[in-house]
Amino acid sequence: MPLLNDDRLFPAESAIRNVAKKLYASIRDLPIISPHGHTQAIWFAANQPFPDPAKLFIQPDHYVHRMLYSQGVRLEDLEIGVDTIADPRKVWRIFADLYYLFRGTPTRLWLDYAFQELFGLDQRLSSQTADLYFDTISAKLQTPEFLPRALFNRFNIQVLATTDSPLDSLADHQAIRDSGWNGRVLPTFRPDSVVDPDFAGFASNIHALGQQTGEDTSTWKGYLAALRHARNRFRSMGCTATDHGHPTANTANLSTAASAALFTKILSGKSTADEHELFRAQMLTEMARMSLEDGLVMQIHPGSVRNHNLELFRKFGRDMGADIPSQTNYVEGLRPLLDLFGNEAGLTIILFTLDESTYTRELAPLAGHYPCLRLGPPWWFLDSPEGMMRFRELATETAGFYNTVGFNDDTRAFLSIPARHDVARRIDCAFLARLVAEHRIDQDEAFDLAQQLTNTLVRRAYKL
Repeated sequence: MPLLNDDRLFPAESAIRNVAKKLYASIRDLPIISPHGHTQAIWFAANQPFPDPAKLFIQPDHYVHRMLYSQGVRLEDLEIGVDTIADPRKVWRIFADLYYLFRGTPTRLWLDYAFQELFGLDQRLSSQTADLYFDTISAKLQTPEFLPRALFNRFNIQVLATTDSPLDSLADHQAIRDSGWNGRVLPTFRPDSVVDPDFAGFASNIHALGQQTGEDTSTWKGYLAALRHARNRFRSMGCTATDHGHPTANTANLSTAASAALFTKILSGKSTADEHELFRAQMLTEMARMSLEDGLVMQIHPGSVRNHNLELFRKFGRDMGADIPSQTNYVEGLRPLLDLFGNEAGLTIILFTLDESTYTRELAPLAGHYPCLRLGPPWWFLDSPEGMMRFRELATETAGFYNTVGFNDDTRAFLSIPARHDVARRIDCAFLARLVAEHRIDQDEAFDLAQQLTNTLVRRAYKL
């Protein structure tokens, strides 16, 4: 018996389900555009086999170890944070023993898709099938068909964006280019490490940025010049977008003198928490100004209290599944930036949220008015069938479809990419089928919209 039903996520009512299935059939095999994610360029530069199932499915995926940790599994037992897992079979057995924890979650959908579609497994993962899974997956990972580049082609990925620090040499991206392989893997400019005073090593990062670019980053003018230099280097490697993970959506419009004075105080180490927030706010505005100059699309995804579990942060560092959503104010937060650039049709700013209450109250009205704004898809905690459907229901009435940007998978787990896009395509088709059944759009419009939501809008928004 297969792990997945062909009609999964489609409406229960047969007439609407039939329309959804027809829509889905028209887009099922379209190429994947993945403009926002956290896979590693070195995978495709080196093109070496993935080491083992635990390293592939468990270690990089905070959705997985977050759930296991919530049920008392220590991250040490999962060997999180080590370069080479000493006992991957043991780690896998822990995961298999507790696989039932993922019932009803999107993670279960993603994993079952990979197990069935990629590895041909049709028995549910459990304590009893743990070794069967481990041995089957391990054997296939050593075959040429499961090398990263082969999987990239098998997944029908047309574009894949990584997320990279301004301090990254981009050597792996250069190696991909030099190899002659035609897979399109692009960097994304993620400047948090050099624009957020609360980022670990901020002052030393600023110094390193200056050394890398040849600019005097001890001055406000030199600092901005260094950031422009770094952005141009990313653009030369095919980058089309920036990515900003600030705690809030606050922006500011300080004078040059006030910005310079604030920057000097920040570097002195004598600044306050409020001044750190003001600096981040000003830097979002500066990044928008630079995007208007160089054409890079700007992504802002605030509202995550990162590294909430301080003990885990101290032991294992960032991105250990301990980030928690918080309320976010976009209307007032973005206003200084929008006062400057909101009417610029040549600027694209994509907004994400972890606070669903903002869809109808703030984000859809903002994107439904300002030419520079677009709505990013449901993201992170909202990347689920229910979250995707709520997004369409809450945002479409005000922003429409064409002020959204399709889907992105935002994943570190490479093998989950096809599954995540498949879920998004099915939910969009289910929503469109309902509109057809309610005579709110015609069927030909639904077929066109299915194509738009799958490929066209994401290409346009991210300039791909």
